[in-house]
Amino acid sequence: MTKHDKAYSGYRSFDYLEQGADYEEFELAVQTERVPSYLAPLESEESARADRLLEDTLMISLHDHLGCFPEPIDRTKAYVRQGRQATAFEGLAQSHWDCVFENFMDGICQIHSARGWKWSEILHDLGIRLCDLDHQDFVFLCRGVADIERAHREGRIALVASIEGAAPIENELERIEILYGFGVRAMGITYSESNGLGSGLKEARDGGLTSFGKRVVERMNKVGMLVDCSHCGDQTTLDVIEASTQPIALTHIGARSLWDTNRMAPDDVLKACADKGGLIGIEAAPHTTLTPKHPRHNLDAYMEHFEYIKDLVGLDHVGFGPDTLYGDHVGLHGVYKSSLSIKEASQLDYERVDYVEGVENPTEASINIVRWLVGRGYSDDDIAKVVGGNALRLLKEVWQ
Repeated sequence: MTKHDKAYSGYRSFDYLEQGADYEEFELAVQTERVPSYLAPLESEESARADRLLEDTLMISLHDHLGCFPEPIDRTKAYVRQGRQATAFEGLAQSHWDCVFENFMDGICQIHSARGWKWSEILHDLGIRLCDLDHQDFVFLCRGVADIERAHREGRIALVASIEGAAPIENELERIEILYGFGVRAMGITYSESNGLGSGLKEARDGGLTSFGKRVVERMNKVGMLVDCSHCGDQTTLDVIEASTQPIALTHIGARSLWDTNRMAPDDVLKACADKGGLIGIEAAPHTTLTPKHPRHNLDAYMEHFEYIKDLVGLDHVGFGPDTLYGDHVGLHGVYKSSLSIKEASQLDYERVDYVEGVENPTEASINIVRWLVGRGYSDDDIAKVVGGNALRLLKEVWQ
């Protein structure tokens, strides 16, 4: 069994049910080549080296969404309300990820309510998706580092259940343990908007980590759940880093020094995360990791953020959290503009794109990240670190 020939038998989500009778059928986006495919250019010898690395290297995405979205994208709200999102097994079978931090419908989880993020909705979304996983044997729930290593050996994918923001726990500390028991191994402190733990990135004033937030961080440390501050305000993130006895992650973010928006992190936050042993995953969702040199969002813009942060904090503290999905990501942002805090996160002018060339979905991202690094002369060892080794080091420490 090889990584390129994944152990995928052809299962499609909810094959154990009857479409139309047990659930409403939606036409879903094509999982690969929805848009013209892009392959980072390499000479023949470089391409052969990239293929070898893609085959042999353990690869971890720190942040993605593995669900498939409707076509057309404006049917998404009805699709979400049904509470039954399909997993993109076909697209994943053509990827090279061994492990993906899956964030479900977190930012648009509005199954039972208009504003979303309710405890019942998060559990519904989590339960339905994991039930679907249990009816096939290609993608499986990851509960520890050994599962990631097993997925790499067997040509499968270990899915790490992650919740982007802690609002659903409300004021119930024990809900962290409930989520852990259901398999959740990573959680964000806030998702752009403030909650009882701290301030989100959209707030004009950052009040920092609250007293309850400190208790949450402490409990996450005790149970072995990775703390994520990708959507937190700057002071809240710094407070979390100080409060945590374990290194934390910024699983999907970029450098504010390159693109001055709240969605990116300033140098002092990036350094503080790395100084305590943490990890920074580079974000690629549309219109995020832009730069003055690359105002059109594409693979080169994305990787400029990688190189800047790598030079700032050191190669051992950088990874990739592309934050991609299968479907029209730009259109999805339009449908859920208010829920996703798009306007508040970015006030700069930029050239709009229909998709991010080279990093359009998890499959394309897995291939082109490695090809780009090969083309820029990175060594095999350094590539292995940034595409998976650094994350594995962090998880061995945090997950205990």
